[in-house]
Amino acid sequence: MTSRRGPGTIKSYHRSKLATGVLSSVFVFLLLTVLVTSGLSRELADVARTVSSHQIGALIVFALMLGGLQGVLTLPFGFWSGYVLEHRYGLSSQSLGRWAWERAKGAAVGLPLGLGAAVIVYASLERFGMLWWLPAGAAFALLSVVLARLAPVVLLPIFYRLTPLEQGPLRDRVEALCRTAGLTVRGVLRFDLSKNTHKANAAFTGIGRSRRVLLGDTLLEGFTEEEIETVVAHELGHAVHGHIARGMMTGIALSLVTLAVSSVLYRWSLEAMGFARLTDLAALPLLVLWIALLATVTSPLGHLQTRSHERQADRYAVRMTGKKDAFVAALRKLQTLNLADPEPHPVVEALFYSHPPMAKRIALVEAL
Repeated sequence: MTSRRGPGTIKSYHRSKLATGVLSSVFVFLLLTVLVTSGLSRELADVARTVSSHQIGALIVFALMLGGLQGVLTLPFGFWSGYVLEHRYGLSSQSLGRWAWERAKGAAVGLPLGLGAAVIVYASLERFGMLWWLPAGAAFALLSVVLARLAPVVLLPIFYRLTPLEQGPLRDRVEALCRTAGLTVRGVLRFDLSKNTHKANAAFTGIGRSRRVLLGDTLLEGFTEEEIETVVAHELGHAVHGHIARGMMTGIALSLVTLAVSSVLYRWSLEAMGFARLTDLAALPLLVLWIALLATVTSPLGHLQTRSHERQADRYAVRMTGKKDAFVAALRKLQTLNLADPEPHPVVEALFYSHPPMAKRIALVEAL
């Protein structure tokens, strides 16, 4: 385990994480390409139709085979990035068994969502042809709203133990912040982040009646009450400025563009790959490939917006609490605990960073 956390260590950690992520994505793109061009997807589709004569049943079998194949082949990337590197740089508190269990829970949650998405797309292809992306996009938009509403009360407890923050000065501070911001929350909760990592985090999550303030136990144990107050104020700033709704709208718009362009490229490439119908099971990896490629291209646009939101929330935290020094101290602690790169390369920042680098955040706060 790396004990020193100097600039060289930080850069090394982020280079390793970035390289693993990029290689994993490239591998998935190549896997989808090989499936389509080698005829393997046709063989898998034949097996699926043998297992189930019903179209949707065959689709589910086909999706399970593809997902299982991808999961097994990309497991080394996930293990290296999520377990080996996190331990090597002193960030993980997981045993191997805990890492495997958390990954299994993630797969169990993601499986029905993935199968549901596959059914939505396939049914839209059958019913609407080249305009499939419009009803599919509308269904995904609705699903994203439902998940945002249910995630804090249904999904999050699967991964973390949530307990009400004990009564005391800190809870009083947090509840006072919520009242000042004009926000009604259903609870101020502590979650056991330390079971997985030494990193610290907090969040304001949910919409409507599911809104909650979440504080990681690593944050509660390593930060002063004033520092935690400013971190919570930052999270509340996202809600006050409507970032959650605006982020969802941007995500929905980018998804629609991605699906619409993918529809055109999918139709154009079908004949070249030897497929006759939009609904050919064996051709679906080709559609997934186009969607994945375009989502990769459009994701920096979403990051551009979220970085703007983060800067606005930082300003809100200082103006709301009047505790600039405490917020700077909190940001410096987060940088150290989370091994955040304070000054990544501008291209890396533009392509992959959803938050401004810590050096820029601290400079912005200090200049207020």
